[in-house]
Amino acid sequence: MMGDHPANGKRDTLISAIEKAATKAFQPSGDDASRSEGQRELGSLLSRANTMALMSALSNLTQPDQVPRWLRVHLMDILTVLPQRPDGVRATLEFVFSVHPSSAVNSSEARAPQKQGANITMEALKMATNLLSVPPATVPPEQWFPGIAPQLLALLDGKDGPDLVKAAAYVIGFGVLGRKQFGAPGTPGWKAFAEPMLTKINPTLLGQGEAHASIAPITDVDDVVDIRRETVLVGADELHIALKRLSSLLNSHPNPGLTKRLLAPLMLSLWTISTWLSDAQEFDERYRRPANTLLQIYLKLSGSVDKFRILLGKLLNNGNTGASNVRWTYDQVGESNLQVKHLRESTNAADQDLNLGLLEPKSDAFIQLLQSVGTDLDISTLFLNLLKSSLKPAESVREIKINFESELQTDSVVQLIEAKVLQKMMEKLSEKLVSSWKQMLELVSQILSRSQTSPANDDAVPVALSLLNLVVMAPGFQRSKAPADIIESIEGSLKRLSKMQDTDVSKTARNLYLLLKYKDTIDDPSEQTSAPTDRQVEDRKTYNLAISYITQPDSPPPVRTEGLNLLSGLIRASSPIIDVQATLVLLSSLLNEDDDYVNLTVVRMFMLLSSKHPRSTTKEILEHYVDANEQETTDVRLRFGEALLQVIQRLGETFSGDTAKQVGEALLSIAGRRGYRPKTKARQERAEMLEKRKNKAAQDVWQGELPDLSELDEDQTEEEKARNEIIAQIVSGWESKRGAEDARMRASALSIFSVGIEINVAGLGATLVEPAVDLCLNVLTLESGPEMGILRRAAIVLVLHFVRALADAREQGKRLGFGLPDSSREDIARVLEYIAHTDNDGLVREHANDVVESLQNWQLSTLVPPEALERSGSTPLTRLAGLDIGIDSKPTLPSLEPGVRPRIEEIE
Repeated sequence: MMGDHPANGKRDTLISAIEKAATKAFQPSGDDASRSEGQRELGSLLSRANTMALMSALSNLTQPDQVPRWLRVHLMDILTVLPQRPDGVRATLEFVFSVHPSSAVNSSEARAPQKQGANITMEALKMATNLLSVPPATVPPEQWFPGIAPQLLALLDGKDGPDLVKAAAYVIGFGVLGRKQFGAPGTPGWKAFAEPMLTKINPTLLGQGEAHASIAPITDVDDVVDIRRETVLVGADELHIALKRLSSLLNSHPNPGLTKRLLAPLMLSLWTISTWLSDAQEFDERYRRPANTLLQIYLKLSGSVDKFRILLGKLLNNGNTGASNVRWTYDQVGESNLQVKHLRESTNAADQDLNLGLLEPKSDAFIQLLQSVGTDLDISTLFLNLLKSSLKPAESVREIKINFESELQTDSVVQLIEAKVLQKMMEKLSEKLVSSWKQMLELVSQILSRSQTSPANDDAVPVALSLLNLVVMAPGFQRSKAPADIIESIEGSLKRLSKMQDTDVSKTARNLYLLLKYKDTIDDPSEQTSAPTDRQVEDRKTYNLAISYITQPDSPPPVRTEGLNLLSGLIRASSPIIDVQATLVLLSSLLNEDDDYVNLTVVRMFMLLSSKHPRSTTKEILEHYVDANEQETTDVRLRFGEALLQVIQRLGETFSGDTAKQVGEALLSIAGRRGYRPKTKARQERAEMLEKRKNKAAQDVWQGELPDLSELDEDQTEEEKARNEIIAQIVSGWESKRGAEDARMRASALSIFSVGIEINVAGLGATLVEPAVDLCLNVLTLESGPEMGILRRAAIVLVLHFVRALADAREQGKRLGFGLPDSSREDIARVLEYIAHTDNDGLVREHANDVVESLQNWQLSTLVPPEALERSGSTPLTRLAGLDIGIDSKPTLPSLEPGVRPRIEEIE
C-alpha cells in the first residue's frame, strides 16, 4: 500500500498535527486560554518542522474543502510567510519547480530521485517569482524584502548551481527591481537588493547615517583606537562578492534598462578597478576582469561622448576624495586583494588623485576601452571635441587669489590628460577620427572665425586649413549638401586669409577658396554619387551597431539583448537598411541557442517581420520547423513552432492563400503517422548501441545485473516512484519508434493547425481542413497508448476549434465554401462519444464531452434561419417551422393564407 510508506506516514502525521494544533489555536468558539495553548503548540510544531515538509503539508491543507474557511485563512497566512525562514527562499523555489505541471522531466531524470529540484520552466519560474516578489498582505514590504534578500543574493554566488543563479536573477531582476513599486531607487526592494551590492563598490551611495554607522574603526587587542590608521569601509571579500553578484544578476537577467540603472552610479568606480595596476592573476580574476566587463556593458548600452569626457576628467581617480559624506579610496592589500578604506580628514585629496605616474598606463587603457565600446561617431566626436579644446586661444591671466593653487593644478592635469589622449588617438585610431565631414566643417569654421579676433594663435590656422583640405578632397563630398551658413563663413575667412602677408597661409587659403567655390562644377557629374540622407546614415550606423552587438562572440547577454532591441526598432520603422533574408537567417541562428530571454525576443522579431514580409518569414520558419535535413533537435524545432504560432496569430485574417497552404501542408506532414526520418533513426540506433555497451561494461564490473539505485532512496514515496515510472514510460514512448516523428512534434503541429483554424478557417480551405479532421479522428482511435496522450489532446482540441469556427462563421454570416454535413457530424459524434467513455486520459475525455456538446449546439443552430442570425448577431431560437417567436415582435400564428399550409417538423 502506498499509504504505508514511512515518508507518507510522516507527511500524514504532520498534516494531522498541524490541523489539530491550528484548529485549537484559531477556534472561534474556544476560550482565550485554549487558543493561547493551541498557538504555543502550533508555534512549537512549526519551528521543529522542515520547511519543505511544511510547504507540502500546508499546501495540502489549504486546498478547497480540506478545512473550514476560517481555518484555511490562518493556514494560508502561515504558508505565505514561510519564505522568511533562513531556508525559505530555496525551499519555495524547489517546491514550486517540483509540483508545477510544466516541470516535466526526461526519462533518465524520472528514474532518479529529484533531490536537487525539478526542471525549471518559464511558467514555474514566473509562479515562484510572484510568490517571492509580492509581499503578502500580513507583512509590509519594509520587512518582507530584507527577509528574503540575503537568501536570493547568496544564490547569485553560484554555490547551488547555475540553474538557481538564473532563477534568483529572474526573481530579483524581473520580480523586484523590474517593478516600479518595489524596484525604484529608495523603495524597499531597491534598498534590500540593489544597495547591498552597489554600496560595496561605490560607498558614496551610502546614506549619511548608514555611512557613519558602517565605519568600524580598527582597534588593537586592548581595544584602543589607533587614530593614525585609516578605517576599512569594504573588505576585500565583500568587494569581490559584490562584483560577482552584480555580474551574475545582469548576465542571467539581460534587461538593458535595469542594467543601465544599476551600473550608472558605478561608472567611475568600475573604471578605477578595471584599470588597477597589478600583475597578480588572482587579482585580475577577482576584481579587474568583472569590473571591466561591467564597464563595457554599461558604455555599450548608454555610452556617449559625455560619458567618455567624464572618464577623461577622472582618469586618475581612485575613489571619492572630494567633499562628501564619506571620503574613501581603493587600497590594495597584498598582491591579489582590493579593499575600500575611509580617508582621514587630514588626507590631501590631491595626493590621492594626481598620481601622474599612472598617466601612461591609464591613457592606454582609455584608448583600448574607447576602441572596444565606442562607435565611429563616438570616436570622431570625442576627437573633434578634444582638438577644439586644445586649439582654444590662450586665456587671459587669472586674477590672483589665495586658494587658486589647487584649482590651477587640477585644470593643468586635465589639460595634460586630454593632450595625452589626443596624441594616442591620432596614433592608434587615425582611421576612425573623421566619420562626419559636417562636424569637421563646423570646427574649421569656428577656428577660422576665431582667428580674426585672436590673431595671436597663428598655429591653429594651418591646422584648420589642413582639415578643410581633407574634407573637400574626401570622396563623396559635395558643396551643395553642406550647410550654407557654414560654407559662407568658411569662404569669408578664406578670402580674408588670402590677403594676409604670410605667403604660405595666404596661398593655401586662396587655393582652398577656389577649390571649394567650384567643387561641384569641376567634378564629373557621372562620377558624383547621390549622398545618403541623414536618416539613411543613422539607420546604417544603428544597423551596424546592432549586428556587432549580436554577433560578437564575447558579447554579454545584456548587450546582445540591446542589439536585438536596436534591430527591432529598425524593423518597426520599416527602414530600407534591413536585409530581410539576412535578418531571417540571423534570427534563425539565434533561436538555436538555449537562452529564454533571447528566444522570446527573437520570436517577437519574427512577428514584426511577418507583418511586412509574411511569405519570406513563414518560409524561413517552416524550413527549420519541418527540418527535412534532420539537423535540428526537437527542442529547437519546438521553438520554431512557437514562432510559427505567434506569426499565424499576428497575420490574422491575412493568413490565407499560398502562405496558409504551405503552412497547412507542412503541419499535416509532420502530424501524420507516415513521417520517416532516416538520419534520426540511425542516430537513435547508435545511441542505443552505445548505451548497451556501457551497461555491458558496468555489468561486467558489477558481476551481475545493475541495481536500481532510485529504489534505495528512503525519501521517495511509493506514490512518487509510481509517478516517475509513468513519466519515464511516457517520455521514452515519444521516440520509441525508430525513425518516426517525435510525438511532441506531431502534437505541436496539430496545435498550431488548430490555431490556424481558429484564426482563419476560410484561409486554410476545405482541402486542408477536411484531411486534418480525418487525421485527428484516426489519432483518437489508433494512437491509444499513454505516451500519445499529448497527441490525442491536440487532436481533440483541433476538432473542437473546427466546430466552433463553423459556428462562429454561421453567426457572423460568413460563407466558408464548405460545411459539416449531417453524416460527417454523426460520424464525428460517434467517435467522440466512444473516446469520452474509453480513453485513459482524463483531459481527453473532458475535451471529447465538450466537442460532443458543441456538435449538439451546432445541430440546433442549423434550425435557425441565416437571415435571423444576420439580424441579431447571435444564435437565439427565434423561429421554428414558420412560427415567429421573436422577442422584438408579437408572437404570430402560422400563416393561413390561401395555398399555404403550415409545415410540422419533428426535432430532437
